Amino acid sequence: MYLTDPIADLLTRIRNAIQAQHDKVDIPMSKEKEGILKILVAEGYVASYKIISNGAHQDLRVYLKYTPNRESVIRGLKRISKPGRRVYSGVADIPKVLGGLGIAIVSTPKGIATDKFCRKENIGGEVLCYIW
Repeated sequence: MYLTDPIADLLTRIRNAIQAQHDKVDIPMSKEKEGILKILVAEGYVASYKIISNGAHQDLRVYLKYTPNRESVIRGLKRISKPGRRVYSGVADIPKVLGGLGIAIVSTPKGIATDKFCRKENIGGEVLCYIW
């Protein structure tokens, strides 16, 4: 299966699993997706993830996080930079998601990072998505 936008696929699979209240979701492996998931775990949006071998290829198994009354910790996911329209931002223009309550995930020369890290390190890059 060939995907033109693997990051949108990652976000959609997470969004659909949350909607169906699944505890985990499997996503085809890529280094970029793993970088995004590391940030989501560090920021507390997902419980954890692990790499599982599925025959000839590998998958990322993402364990979703819910509140005690089964509400998802993730309220929303939005893809910003798309294959048809790339969105780049300098350090001065990196957006604050919901006034700092959410995070923007940015692909930088130093790897995939949050908007807070980009401001601290004074680097810009491609704005991949918003999570809140």
